[in-house]
Amino acid sequence: MNILLISWPAVAGVAAIAALASTLILRVLLATGLAWRIATDIPNARSLHDLPTPRVGGWGIVPVCVAAMLWFAPSMWLIALAVAGLAALSQIDDRRGLPARVRFAGHFVAVVVLVTAYPAAAPWWLLAGVAFVMLWLINLYNFMDGANGLAGGMALFGFGAYAVAAMSGSHPSADLVAASAAVAGASLGFLLLNFHPARLFLGDAGSIPLGFLAGALGYWGWRAAVWPLWFPAMVFAPFIADASVTLLRRLLRGEKFWEAHREHYYQRMVRSGMSHARMAGCWYVVMVGGIMLAVWALSRSGSQQWMIFAAWCCLLACMGIVIDRRWQRVRLDANDMK
Repeated sequence: MNILLISWPAVAGVAAIAALASTLILRVLLATGLAWRIATDIPNARSLHDLPTPRVGGWGIVPVCVAAMLWFAPSMWLIALAVAGLAALSQIDDRRGLPARVRFAGHFVAVVVLVTAYPAAAPWWLLAGVAFVMLWLINLYNFMDGANGLAGGMALFGFGAYAVAAMSGSHPSADLVAASAAVAGASLGFLLLNFHPARLFLGDAGSIPLGFLAGALGYWGWRAAVWPLWFPAMVFAPFIADASVTLLRRLLRGEKFWEAHREHYYQRMVRSGMSHARMAGCWYVVMVGGIMLAVWALSRSGSQQWMIFAAWCCLLACMGIVIDRRWQRVRLDANDMK
């Protein structure tokens, strides 16, 4: 059933229903103790938390998003099936662990099927580049799921921005609005239980599908001329910048980038003495600021849009430098105390 969601009350209704359904599922899992049996994160030397915590956020987000997409956005049925498949693969990884090559193969198949089934009118090399970025989004979302309230908040604001842009643009897309609103709402339902002090985490079964949806819905909007190619990148720029810079540093040092670590900027902020809540709040402010700028930029000329995007990237780089310098001072002070 396809309902044209080109009204703000309808968008808010879809998001609210998704939020209620998501948080209800997760609260039931916690209340019954099933959350602990499904998957539990045991703290280690690279964790930012101290207590064992269930990793079941995906159990609330994924079923709600898949059902909403199949009901309200039927043209996206293949995306919904890919989300369900990635969630199932990731749940196995949460429970038993899977080789990196198996996980990456599943991600690769999902992206290739999406781009092949819904081709955009663009050169092959551009489509290949977009597919690579989508693969990176899948994995970076997993890398960034390591602090209370961070990944859930980014999903709430990021997919909320998708819904607003798809609703108010010159080429509104009902299916894109519905899907984006549902993901944002389901993420809010999870965030209610994930904000500090977190009662649960996303887990791979939640972070991998969310990363795929960030890329898939961003691709869908570009393909349908709802927004230009830079828009999804700017919406999720804080996540992309943190994970990409951290990955590059680890690669230059010859380290295995897929192994757990505590070198992300958000991790450095917490390790420097900032609380989880304050760190998440800082990220929310940055992301909302970038989203507001991105939505405004859609009304400007093409050249101005890319200039605004480049300027925002430069500003994020400056923020990263500030965090790096603070981290270096903290490390120097710690060494002086030894």
